[in-house]
Amino acid sequence: MPLGTLDRTPPPFFKQGPSALSRLMFFSALAFFLMVADTRFRVIQPLRAAVATVLYPVQWLALQPVDAVAQARQYFQTLHAAQAGEEEARKMLVTQSLRAGQVEQLSLENDRLRKLLALKEQIKTEGQAAQVLYDAADTYTRKVIIDKGLAQGIAAGSPVIDESGVLGQVTRVHPLVSEVTLLVDREQAIPVLNVRTGARSVAYGDASLHSSLLELRFMGGNADVQAGDLLTTSGVDGVYPPGLPVARVDKVERRADSAFARITCTPQALVDAARHVMVLKPGVAQATMRLPDDVPATGKKATRK
Repeated sequence: MPLGTLDRTPPPFFKQGPSALSRLMFFSALAFFLMVADTRFRVIQPLRAAVATVLYPVQWLALQPVDAVAQARQYFQTLHAAQAGEEEARKMLVTQSLRAGQVEQLSLENDRLRKLLALKEQIKTEGQAAQVLYDAADTYTRKVIIDKGLAQGIAAGSPVIDESGVLGQVTRVHPLVSEVTLLVDREQAIPVLNVRTGARSVAYGDASLHSSLLELRFMGGNADVQAGDLLTTSGVDGVYPPGLPVARVDKVERRADSAFARITCTPQALVDAARHVMVLKPGVAQATMRLPDDVPATGKKATRK
């Protein structure tokens, strides 16, 4: 059958009113009319208000889950922000506390360094500054480790002082660190001079374990030694420069059953809290020290003309 003879009209069974094109044109014109009428005359406004009023409860119920989820999210966000703020405040408080402690520590260190520099200016012997790293692990000795060694020119036997006086002596040198034996070690001894009387003696580390005192041994019961006497290095050993503060006499016990007095002394140096020290060159170098104002200088012997 030729294509031009085909019937393109729908069968009578499917005919249900106007055609689709007619309905499209009708509803398009109606929509256009309603839009123009609503724009110019507001004819749909009452209907719109009535529909909105009727649908408001439905909208409110539909929005409740959304509002609940939003409020829960806001609550947890606020709670997280509050917890983060509290944690930050605690960190700031800890930081400020640490800074306050550091400021106090730095002030103490600056004061000690100034005293150490003032002491260094009074000494003609060459030396270099060092820092105490830690105490030696040996519980039967009194030693500390400093951060200077062979690489910095440290030699065994070098005297070590802090801002208050003689601290000890370098007894072992490693490439980068050195071991310093403190004066209070029971194996240490140092020649001293009583500034008040000019008498020479030897101060030994206390034999008691973990003691921080010195002893003047083999001093006669009638020796002129009093509590408060300042003891300085005498320089006769050729290791310690003369005039360095060593200790002050703490107690003098004269016993009838012994020919010797028991004399204990307190070190001038901070043997338990030294942080910054000065390592002097060993040898017979001389030093000029300015004694404290409250200590009388020893009298000079008259020379015969």
